[in-house]
Amino acid sequence: MTANEYYIKGNEYRRQGNWQEALHNYMEAIALDPESPAKEAKKMLEDILNYYNKDMYNP
Repeated sequence: MTANEYYIKGNEYRRQGNWQEALHNYMEAIALDPESPAKEAKKMLEDILNYYNKDMYNP
């Protein structure tokens, strides 16, 4: 898959509320293309998760 396809798939997962899969797809997109719009989408999603669920990354 291309970086753009991972980005689009990440957006689909985000809309469904499957934030873990969305993050995974954004990270794949960024790995393929560091300048992908997934970079900003991942940051925004992490900000949301950190605001609502501060323990998600530090169980």
